[in-house]
Amino acid sequence: MDQMLQHFFGWFGMPSIGLPAVFISSFVSATLLPIGSEPILFGYITVNPHLYWIAILIATVGNTLGGMFDWWLGLLAHGKLKTLKGPQNDRVKVWLEQHGPKVLLLSWLPGVGDPLCLAAGWLRLAWAPCLIYMFFGKLMRYLTMTWLLTLVPDSIWHQIGHFLHLI
Repeated sequence: MDQMLQHFFGWFGMPSIGLPAVFISSFVSATLLPIGSEPILFGYITVNPHLYWIAILIATVGNTLGGMFDWWLGLLAHGKLKTLKGPQNDRVKVWLEQHGPKVLLLSWLPGVGDPLCLAAGWLRLAWAPCLIYMFFGKLMRYLTMTWLLTLVPDSIWHQIGHFLHLI
């Protein structure tokens, strides 16, 4: 895996130090595992501000691929799971079918995004529109979260780092 990522970054002439961590953390955070990728992305951008857009793009691609992995798992589960009964689930299903892949603009939301990706696959929504909407939703996530984190004064980050060092 490491060799593949180094080849990928070398092909595009990008530095490989740190970017694989950004990619892997963003991919894993898009699955059902409760891991956040924003701290790694923000740390990388803080150390390498000249690679801001490359890091945002790598994180977005990794998170989108992780979301598409969830979509694929939903597609696989389609025939294997019985339909859940109940009016609330019927409303959610109708809402998802009515709005289609556009719903995946919300795939970045914590606690909601991963199940939306699974549901999109389970409902057999077309993969290409799902991929596109998911990409733009996740891009907005990283742009927004990174911008918000830059608003926190450096002194607070230093205090947090000092506190963590004591632990």
